[in-house]
Amino acid sequence: MMKHRLFSILALLFGSATAVVAAERPNVIVIMADDIGYENLSCYGSEVYETPHLDKLAASGMMFNHAHSQPICTPSRVQIMTGIYNNRNYIKFGLLDPEAHTFGHAMKAAGYDTMVAGKWQLLGGFEGPVNFGFDKYCLWQLTRRPSRYPNPGLEIDGKERDFKNGEFGPDVVTDYINDYISAHKDAGKPFFIYYPMIAPHWPFVPTPDHPDWDPTLWRDKKNEPGGYRDQKYWDAMVRHTDKMVGKVVDHLEKEGLRENTLVMWTGDNGTYTGVTSKFKGEDYKGDKGSPKDAGTHVGFIASWPAKIKAGRVVDDLVDLSDVFPTIVEAAGAAPPD
Repeated sequence: MMKHRLFSILALLFGSATAVVAAERPNVIVIMADDIGYENLSCYGSEVYETPHLDKLAASGMMFNHAHSQPICTPSRVQIMTGIYNNRNYIKFGLLDPEAHTFGHAMKAAGYDTMVAGKWQLLGGFEGPVNFGFDKYCLWQLTRRPSRYPNPGLEIDGKERDFKNGEFGPDVVTDYINDYISAHKDAGKPFFIYYPMIAPHWPFVPTPDHPDWDPTLWRDKKNEPGGYRDQKYWDAMVRHTDKMVGKVVDHLEKEGLRENTLVMWTGDNGTYTGVTSKFKGEDYKGDKGSPKDAGTHVGFIASWPAKIKAGRVVDDLVDLSDVFPTIVEAAGAAPPD
């Protein structure tokens, strides 16, 4: 694996790579939203969606103008977790090679407590996340595919959990993350959290903040229904995705951990093709599944108050393979070859 661009950029801002790791090792949180191109963020120029929490995160650190993912879910998940381009280790949709070496393994070997919460989609059964280097997990689409949104079904640390009292999946997952943060703030060792967000991927439904919210929706469904791809609730989904990022960052502040926590946020691919948005004065149609710009151009934000100067905008090209070596070096460990 060649020296990656993203860490090189960070190192330039700090003066040197040595300066990055000389101080107390940071906690690290990598957040990857599901199906959201960069045109949906107001900090990138969206004219219709408000993303105040992501805007604030970007203002507190670095915002990358030219960040690219793979055009669709699994290839991006494989790439971000392994730091390797898909032509070298991608097997098929919905699967991560059981022999793959992930950033979970690397951060665990570097002395970090590790956790993953959100959308899995990589098979492996109840032991899959553990085998890929994560001590704890709270996941949707690990062993089944029930509702991810209202009244969700999740797998939490080896057990199936069904929520039937009007809970909303993204909130359940984010609460799990925040509980983990609180439990580890005095653990004496740093933590690594990988948060592959459930939202805002279809089905597009009213969120708990929307007037049309229905806490009984899908309560009696074993599997998540198809459909629900109308753009009507896309704005609500974007707002709630932004809210969940803010919920985590605000909790870091509350626990006194924000200063020395590296938070990265990005997306796994462009927006769903059924969504068209006003962006920089034009209609911008999502093109998930396409190698064109609208299928791969995602937002990318990195914030680490102790090290990254606020308000930086970077025009260098970055992609998801840059994340693995960046966080490993920030953790003070040797980057993968």
